[in-house]
Amino acid sequence: KTLRKVREIREQLMLIMQSLKIPHVSCGTNWDVVRKAICSAYFTHAATLKGVGEYQNLRTALKCQLHPTSALSGMGFTPDYVVYHELVMTSKEYMMCATAVEAIWLAEMGSMFFSIKDSSYQSRLLRRKLERVAQQEMEEEMKAAEEARQRKEREQIRLLTGDAKKIVQPGKRIGSMSRRKGLL
Repeated sequence: KTLRKVREIREQLMLIMQSLKIPHVSCGTNWDVVRKAICSAYFTHAATLKGVGEYQNLRTALKCQLHPTSALSGMGFTPDYVVYHELVMTSKEYMMCATAVEAIWLAEMGSMFFSIKDSSYQSRLLRRKLERVAQQEMEEEMKAAEEARQRKEREQIRLLTGDAKKIVQPGKRIGSMSRRKGLL
């Protein structure tokens, strides 16, 4: 039943690609491309390993487990991060249609929800130092901008008050007329 549905969806995608003239290209054995695509769609349904076979949703902190029929539960190891399509409530919360993903993918695809935490003390100190330097640069820029604004304001006031002292009369010559012979 499920494979029939998969075949129908694949045929629909192929028709859409043909109508849009998009070439059909296979990923071959590079399954990370497919896993990344699934991660980009389901990053809101991400869970991390919190115990033996127990996962916790990263956004809601809801505890859940891989469904026993899931291919991930029979792999021999449990991945640290998974995304899933739906939760089924029986005696426990089970994740259906789960896919193993990498933590960095979650940070890339869902940067509004997830970020990579620095684990070392030195990297946190370096980040704080860089933040302080950036803060000082911003303060210096603000101070320079404020000084430039005040200079411009003083210049405008000087021009306005300086021009008020000079009254220009049409036809009146400014300066000495002694250069012309015979006029004085």
